[in-house]
Amino acid sequence: MFPTGRSKARSSKKVVSFKSMARKPGSSPSAMKNRAAKTAAAMSPAGAATAAAAPAAPKKRTSPVQFFREVRAEARKITWTTRKETWITSVMVFIMVVLVSLFFLAVDGGLGFAVNQLLKLATAR
Repeated sequence: MFPTGRSKARSSKKVVSFKSMARKPGSSPSAMKNRAAKTAAAMSPAGAATAAAAPAAPKKRTSPVQFFREVRAEARKITWTTRKETWITSVMVFIMVVLVSLFFLAVDGGLGFAVNQLLKLATAR
């Protein structure tokens, strides 16, 4: 079954599928369900009714230093696209622009031809 000189044991490398490599953090089904539940709870009328019934607490002022700390912390959470993803998306957009421009060129030419033929018929009489 196996060639001689090789053992039956395979290497202990973990097999990673391409789908899991391309998946961005937070895109698992359970994470998306959690976000959807939080959004639904925040937007539900019951949540709005309890917030409206409770007296509004005065907003705490944030110092500029604290504000920039929070901005930096939020900026670290951003998942940026890779160069390859950006390049592929840009090429796809360029191809679609060319295809759509050719389509509209054909439609414009066809409609222009049809209008010219109708005008020739109208002036021939």
